[in-house]
Amino acid sequence: MSIIKRNRNSFSAIPALVDDFLGRELFNWDNSNFSSTQTTVPAVNIRETEDSFGVEVAAPGLEKKDFKIQLENNLLTISSQKEIREENHHEGYSRREFSYQSFQRSFVLPKDVVNDEGIVARYENGLLQLVIPKKEEAKQKAPRLIEIG
Repeated sequence: MSIIKRNRNSFSAIPALVDDFLGRELFNWDNSNFSSTQTTVPAVNIRETEDSFGVEVAAPGLEKKDFKIQLENNLLTISSQKEIREENHHEGYSRREFSYQSFQRSFVLPKDVVNDEGIVARYENGLLQLVIPKKEEAKQKAPRLIEIG
């Protein structure tokens, strides 16, 4: 049991309550990756280099054929569905088990920055890796020295 300090003016607690309530991702309607149990949404690392963006999705236990990677306009969607069914019959007894696992993660890519024709993906040792190259004109260039004539 916790001890709560109460003020005589009960309305002073309302701003803190509202800040706490609004600070959560309750109003983040675009967050399609939400899972209250955190069991079906894999962890994702995103990094940016001078030449590309890298996306790493931790998804052990899957195979390459379980993934679907789709780019529509500038929305990159990574999804997976895997169904396992097992049935055993032994001396008049039968056992039937099945499991189903799926997830979907979506990312908005910068429109004028990404070379969507050059995206490469590979899956190895439980890690799905995507390399998303940048367009030449979007790459940061070294400063150019201008000679005074």
